[in-house]
Amino acid sequence: MVYIPAIPPDGPWSIFVIWADKIEGPWSDPINLGIEGCIDPGHIVGEDGKRYLFVNGIRKIRLTDDGLATDGKLEPAYDPWRYPEDWVVENFAPEGPKLFRRGDWFYLVTAVGGTAGPTTGHMVIAARSRSIHGPWEDCPWNPLVRTVSDREPWWSRGHATVVEGPGGKWWMVYHGYENGFRTLGRQALLDPIEWTDDGWFRAKGGDLGHPLPMPKGGTALPNGFPLSDDFSSNKFGIQWAFHDPAPDEMDRVRYGDHSLELAASGTSPANSSPLTCIAVDRAYQVEVSMELLGDAEGAFLLYYNPKAFVGIGFNGEKARTYQYATTEEWASVPFKARKLRARITNDRNVITYHYSLDDGTTWRLHPTRMEVSGLNHNVFGGFLSLRVGICSLGTGSIRLSRFTYQAIEETV
Repeated sequence: MVYIPAIPPDGPWSIFVIWADKIEGPWSDPINLGIEGCIDPGHIVGEDGKRYLFVNGIRKIRLTDDGLATDGKLEPAYDPWRYPEDWVVENFAPEGPKLFRRGDWFYLVTAVGGTAGPTTGHMVIAARSRSIHGPWEDCPWNPLVRTVSDREPWWSRGHATVVEGPGGKWWMVYHGYENGFRTLGRQALLDPIEWTDDGWFRAKGGDLGHPLPMPKGGTALPNGFPLSDDFSSNKFGIQWAFHDPAPDEMDRVRYGDHSLELAASGTSPANSSPLTCIAVDRAYQVEVSMELLGDAEGAFLLYYNPKAFVGIGFNGEKARTYQYATTEEWASVPFKARKLRARITNDRNVITYHYSLDDGTTWRLHPTRMEVSGLNHNVFGGFLSLRVGICSLGTGSIRLSRFTYQAIEETV
């Protein structure tokens, strides 16, 4: 079972559950548990054999034995540890309760301090109890994880889950922003922990500015996947996603012979739903070949949300410039092409555009560059990252082929 907070089309924010007999699926349709206004569900089976969900607050609610419905009322569960008043944080915001049992103890790992805002805000705290109903004893090492200076390599570290690795070692998995690269969004961090003789645990990773030894034990499995795509198979939900899609957004997509045809929607990236792909490096270069069909205009972007994007657009007669989430007509240049290859280079937040008429043999430099370090959650909200975006605008469609993503080796 997986418990998911979401906003349904016909109601307020709630928590849903999906289930499957095996991890590969098929998965059930979402079931609304009716736990409204809550986020961050954490599941645990208590000493009474009953299932519980803990949510932000920190509150708990009992579930039925099959875990597919509630069986009680939402009630306070734990009054979280408080940091000193002079610490610079976003807000108290206790959230992200994650629970596990080790020996005779239940451990409750919680985030406080806010998930973004000041770099020193987020943190990880822990408590333990012999009963899922408390009383909870605060960890003497609180906070277990916290960024204490903006000189550290990782900011706003928190929201942890504690897991035992296959080699018997224990780890915390949590998220943080990379110093100077909020545009990459919140990234997952792995921090080794050690158990003390009195039954508590402590983080050993420090500021995570140094390499960690590879976890031992278990069997190596394939991990990650290439971001380049020849469009020979459907990678939606794995690599590609529409930003804020309508229920019928996938009707715009048609796969061909190593190509993807994307029907037009909207008149600019601000009122379209771009096709997006996550970027994972400080410096990278992306290219795509596109053909304009009908009266469509193609746009190749770095896209955060409708209020924050940059890029270039092509309508067959000129190359447009998108800056500050607007079309800057003064920066457009003549470029007659119905078929072209476009390139975006993001070199540590400095953006350069090129385009080609001969499939990348020779390139034309676009005259406008951008700096995009401000296109992040602290400015625009949403907890997103700056992603590669492709728009099909106007009427007609664009045909995409040979999308490539290449990390740029850093020289510093």
